[in-house]
Amino acid sequence: MRKTWVVTFETYLRQIKSWSFLFMVLGPFLMIGLTIGISYLSANSASSSRQVAVISTSQPLRRDYIKQQDSGLNTKITTVSAAKSAMGKNHLAGYLLLSDNQQQIRADYHGSSQMSSALKAQTQNFLSRYQQAHNYQQAKLTTKQQRLLARTPVLQQHIEKKAGTANLAKTISFWILVTMIYIILITYSTIAAQEIASDKGTKIMEIIFSSTTATSYFVGKITGILLVILTQIIIYLLGGWAAFQFAMNNASLKPLITQYQSLIDTVLHNLLSINLVYLFLGVIIYTLLAAYSGAIVAKAEDASKAAQPVIMLGVFGFFATFPFQNNMDALLVKILSYVPFFSSYFMPMRIINGTVNGWEQAISLVVLLAAIALFAGYIGSQYQRLMLQTDNRSFWQHLLHGWRHQS
Repeated sequence: MRKTWVVTFETYLRQIKSWSFLFMVLGPFLMIGLTIGISYLSANSASSSRQVAVISTSQPLRRDYIKQQDSGLNTKITTVSAAKSAMGKNHLAGYLLLSDNQQQIRADYHGSSQMSSALKAQTQNFLSRYQQAHNYQQAKLTTKQQRLLARTPVLQQHIEKKAGTANLAKTISFWILVTMIYIILITYSTIAAQEIASDKGTKIMEIIFSSTTATSYFVGKITGILLVILTQIIIYLLGGWAAFQFAMNNASLKPLITQYQSLIDTVLHNLLSINLVYLFLGVIIYTLLAAYSGAIVAKAEDASKAAQPVIMLGVFGFFATFPFQNNMDALLVKILSYVPFFSSYFMPMRIINGTVNGWEQAISLVVLLAAIALFAGYIGSQYQRLMLQTDNRSFWQHLLHGWRHQS
C-alpha cells in the first residue's frame, strides 16, 4: 500500500508542477477576466457614441423629457451646432429637437441611424402625455372631466415567477454540468493515455514490477491523475466562491446578485449535490478507458492517437444530451441514465429536472460503481502484460486476447 501511495504522489506532483496544468487551471479565469475587461472598456468607449442630446427652446419641455428619460442622454449639449459637431466626431448618436408651438408638441430626431426601439417608445409615450395635458389646458376642462378622459384600459400579466425561475435554473445547471464533464474528459483522456504510455516498453518497468504488483502500480497512477482532476475541480469551486464574494461586496454588482438570488441559489443547489458525484465517477471511468488505451500502444508517441476513441465517446455523450433537454421522459434518456459512460451525462439531467426518484439514482450509481470496479480489476490484471509487450495489436485484439488469457 505504501508503494502505491508513492506512485500516486509522484504522479500527482509531476502533473501539478507542469506548465500545462497551470495554464489549464488559470485559462478559464483569464478568459473570463479578459472578456469582462474588454466588454467593460468597450461599453465605456462606446457609451458616448450611443447617447442622444435633447435640444429645445422650451426649457420646461426639455427638463420634463430628461426627467422621464434618465439614461442614454447627453444633457451637456444644448444647441444644434454643438450636437452636429459631436456627431461629426462620433461622440453622439443623434439629437432630439423638441418644440412647442402652443398647439402641438413636436419632436424631430436627427442621427446617423434610426432611434432605438426603447428610446422611440419612451419618446412617443412622453409626447402623448405632454400633448394630452396641453390639450386639457387649452380646452379648459374641469378636474373631474380630465380624470374621466384620462381613464385607460388595464392589461396585466400574471406569471408564475417561481416556475419561470426554476426552468431557467434547470437550463443553466444543465449547460454548466455537461460542459464541465465534457471539458474535463476531453482534457484528461489524453493526459491519462500519455501518462500510462510514457512507461511503455521501458526496462525500468521490469524492475518496478519485481518490487510491487502491476495492479498496485496501475492504481497508484490512476489515483494520482484523479487527484489532479479533483484539485482542478476544487480550484474552480474556490474561484467561483471568491468571484461570488467579490460580486456581493461590489456596489455595482450586488443589486444584480440580489435580484437573481433565487436563481443563483437554485443553480448552486443543482450543481453542489449528487451530480458532482456523477461528474467525478464519470471522469474515473473515462480515465480508466484512456489509461487502457495508453497501455495498448506500441510507442509512447502514439498515446494521443489511442485516446481519440475515448474522446469521441465523450463527445458523443455530450452531443447526445442536446435533443433531450426538454424531453426528460424519453425512453432513451431513461435507458442511457443507467449505462456506464453515459449515465454521468443523462442521470444528472434527470435529477436536475426532478424526473427520477432516489431508488433509480441508487441503482444507477451501483451500476456505475460496479462497472468502474470491474473495468479497473480487468485492466489491473492485464497491466503488466500490456506494459511489457511492444506488439502492434489493435484495441479489440488486445481486449480479446485479455479475455482469452483470463479464461
